[in-house]
Amino acid sequence: MKHLARFAVFLVALCGVFTVAPREAEAFDTQAEYAVLMDYESGTVLWGKKPDEQMHPASMSKLMTLEMLFHALENGSVTMDDEFKVSEHAWRTGGAASGSSTMFAELNSTIPVHAVLRGIIVQSGNDACIATAEALSGSEAAFAEAMTERGKELGLQNSQFANSTGWPNPDHLMTSRDLAMLARHLIADYPQYYPIFKETDFTWNGVKQGNRNPALYLDPSVDGLKTGHTEVSGYGLVASAERKGQRLILVLNGLPSEKARADESVRLLDWGFRSFKHYELFAAGAPVENAPVWQGTYDEVPLVSKSDVDLIMTPEQRKGMKVTVVYDTPVLAPVDAGQRIGTLRVEAPEMPVREFPLVAGGTVERQGIFGRALGSLKHMILGS
Repeated sequence: MKHLARFAVFLVALCGVFTVAPREAEAFDTQAEYAVLMDYESGTVLWGKKPDEQMHPASMSKLMTLEMLFHALENGSVTMDDEFKVSEHAWRTGGAASGSSTMFAELNSTIPVHAVLRGIIVQSGNDACIATAEALSGSEAAFAEAMTERGKELGLQNSQFANSTGWPNPDHLMTSRDLAMLARHLIADYPQYYPIFKETDFTWNGVKQGNRNPALYLDPSVDGLKTGHTEVSGYGLVASAERKGQRLILVLNGLPSEKARADESVRLLDWGFRSFKHYELFAAGAPVENAPVWQGTYDEVPLVSKSDVDLIMTPEQRKGMKVTVVYDTPVLAPVDAGQRIGTLRVEAPEMPVREFPLVAGGTVERQGIFGRALGSLKHMILGS
């Protein structure tokens, strides 16, 4: 028999990526053509505007170039003291002569990796990106193929790369959701490098340049990540901010001006922190429900979640939330600790139903022959 247990509790969430569309957010809008607001902890997309439509990411795609370099540093194929050579291609295509973003590296010079990182993050140097591509893959074309392959490994299913810089190319495309996922990956998996994103200036070859991320200067809670701009893409930004232990990731693209980019980034982050809160329902290992056990040495077994159960949502969604525990009853002994027993379901207005497993919080042995016989007799007499 299927057993349903309903609780007057606050809320619950699965750790995973899903989209919440709260009623307040329906009337919210932005000048940006594309936008995503993501909760860092869960990966939940709280609000979006064309989040899965491919767009030209401009220099925001340099986050993928950085991921490739971070990954190489982590696996030991590159060290911070290694030096990358600035080829003629890197110098002409990405250097000062190109009129593009540059760290002003000299032709045939070498740059240590610790400076290359800042040349990309702080100065958005195309020359630094191309030097990285050639050092890691031999050519920029091969590096772009490797970027696309690595992106698929990370779950960036709607991204494809044609170069290391974000220079306009019809085959160089990402979505705002993929950019947010990539930013979350960089923050979570490479925490030792993330503080570089907050550095406000860097000097190379005698040229001091400031970080182009306007949100760094306007909002002290912002600590990354990258801007982008070309004529075809408009003005864009990937930003992350943390307030009172809650971190949000914001992606904007297709804005008409630098001012609009700065204004919208601060406005949307403020709105996000005001509108969405984390609500904890159960801690990992805490009993959610006690399930009756048939022919066991104990009459009941606690059902628990292996991980903390919390959800980010609006106060209005929280008020309308319903939590249900579903399992087959009675549970037949023997029961092993950690055995999947049931499911916790969470429903709230304007939010997809969330489900996640509940497991046995302890072991229940099966009764001996005499105990089972006595239990069967009790069931026949009392019906329970």
